[in-house]
Amino acid sequence: MKGKKTLKRNASPEESNGTTETKRPKVVTHPSHGTVGGQVLALGQGDVGQLGLGEDVMERKRPALVPLPEEIVQAEAGGMHTVCLGASGTIYTFGCNDEGALGRDTAEEGSETTPGKVELSEKVVQVSAGDSHTAALTEDGRVFIFGSFRDNNGVIGLLEPMKKSNVPIHVEINVPVIKIASGNDHLVMLTSDGDIYTSGCGEQGQLGRVPERFTNRGGRKGLERLLIPQCIHLKVKGTGRVHFQDVFCGAYFTFAVSSDGHVYGFGLSNYHQLGTKSTNSCFAPQNLTSFKNSTKSWVGFSGGQHHTICVDSDGKIP
Repeated sequence: MKGKKTLKRNASPEESNGTTETKRPKVVTHPSHGTVGGQVLALGQGDVGQLGLGEDVMERKRPALVPLPEEIVQAEAGGMHTVCLGASGTIYTFGCNDEGALGRDTAEEGSETTPGKVELSEKVVQVSAGDSHTAALTEDGRVFIFGSFRDNNGVIGLLEPMKKSNVPIHVEINVPVIKIASGNDHLVMLTSDGDIYTSGCGEQGQLGRVPERFTNRGGRKGLERLLIPQCIHLKVKGTGRVHFQDVFCGAYFTFAVSSDGHVYGFGLSNYHQLGTKSTNSCFAPQNLTSFKNSTKSWVGFSGGQHHTICVDSDGKIP
């Protein structure tokens, strides 16, 4: 007598590939997402098309209207390029495309000097721009990036060593991201779980997870240590692991606000831009004492190369 056949459940495509499909919310939200549309005005130097006013406009001393096909909910100025997010969730870029920061083909002469659409099928809810890279956050919590990161020695790549991308590529993170922020050459991502992932150049400590001895192109582990997004693990004695509600970037430094309102900073502080007494760089998140004794709730940070501006919950700048 033949034995009975054992019934086997067919594996799903995800299981057969050895991966598990990440469940994502329909739409991610964060107070930083722009929702009010408007027009974009540009002024200043436009020698590489970063004003979006055409190849004949090298400079504008007064604000000029940028010709865009729809209302814009967010505009970001990179090192030598500009990124605009339309109310429809479409990205428009213009300016220098040497490292691929525009995320589109600019082979046609002059095409980089006027706004052009970035081909991305997903609706985008937030963008960020660095020196030579651009990042986009989609409504389902995925992050796409294009261009390249650089360090003091030149190009280091984007997600793979020495490889830049002229089109958007997906950043693999298994948890939905709710906010992105860019420094000159680093990217910070805040997840729905309150974790922070960072990638890019870490020479000044701006990644918050790479020890100083490994920041020179990743040490023995190479550039992958820097370029592959990794979570910052921070524990506080007595309270356990720290979770965050907001992140902000300066050129070479990062601020993060914990879920209980504490302000942490890491990165370059040679001009006290982190608010620390010392001018040493911070390679791991530091609970900033300059904010500890304040009765205010801090809701916004914006940093240049050597300075920082903070906004409290009353809308005031100290």
